[in-house]
Amino acid sequence: MLAQIRQDEVLTGEAVALDVQPLGYFLRVVGALIDLIVAVALFVGAALLLGALAGQGALAPAQVQIAVIVTIVMVAVVLPTVVETASRGRSLGKLVVGGRIVRADGGASGFRQALIRALVGVLEIYLTVCAVALLVGAFTPRSQRLGDLVAGTYSERTRAPRLPDPAPGLPPGLEEWAAVADVARLPDRLARRISQFAHSAAAMDPGARARLADSLAAEATAFVAPVPAVSPETLVRAVAAVRRDREYDALVLQDQRVADLTAGLAGGRA
Repeated sequence: MLAQIRQDEVLTGEAVALDVQPLGYFLRVVGALIDLIVAVALFVGAALLLGALAGQGALAPAQVQIAVIVTIVMVAVVLPTVVETASRGRSLGKLVVGGRIVRADGGASGFRQALIRALVGVLEIYLTVCAVALLVGAFTPRSQRLGDLVAGTYSERTRAPRLPDPAPGLPPGLEEWAAVADVARLPDRLARRISQFAHSAAAMDPGARARLADSLAAEATAFVAPVPAVSPETLVRAVAAVRRDREYDALVLQDQRVADLTAGLAGGRA
């Protein structure tokens, strides 16, 4: 049975799928805009300096033209190439939005990729006023611009989302009850409400917290035997913890059985 690979999934050279996230289209646009503003500011500064030198007679008109061409090449090609190569794909704009340029297989980009992106960028960013880059990025799975497609790169998200808080454990003093309690599988809607309450109760208004705990405890009682003599909120937390632990144990046991069955089949074929 062949594994199905998503169009935007990242594969290494050994065909191993990587759990990485490409930078979104909007963030790519913001990062590119920051880089473009920096480039324009550098060019304007260089133009003002050349104008001042030409006004003082320090440069001849032919020298000014040559200096302008050199400045354009430096700002549009050389500087982006050097920055991306030295920073391993992280320009100022990408640092701000939390991204970096990497190869299509997830590896770090190098000088060749940076140079190709910069050369193609002259066409799709400067000569077309970003129109080509915006259109191509809007219709590619990982918001790749034309330079990325030619160089075999894309922008990877480097800022991982905040991990959720650890799930609340079993309330103290209920260990013996949890070992013998019969807590049946809860209806999906009730289980979801109890889980949300267990995670967010600390931030709730005390009155609303108590009313919701009473309501959830009354619904959960029908699935619990014996019912411990505790407050409604403690009961709700205990039910959530017991169901979570038992469902986790069931998943671990199922994985172990599948592994044992696979090993047995492999041994039989041998």
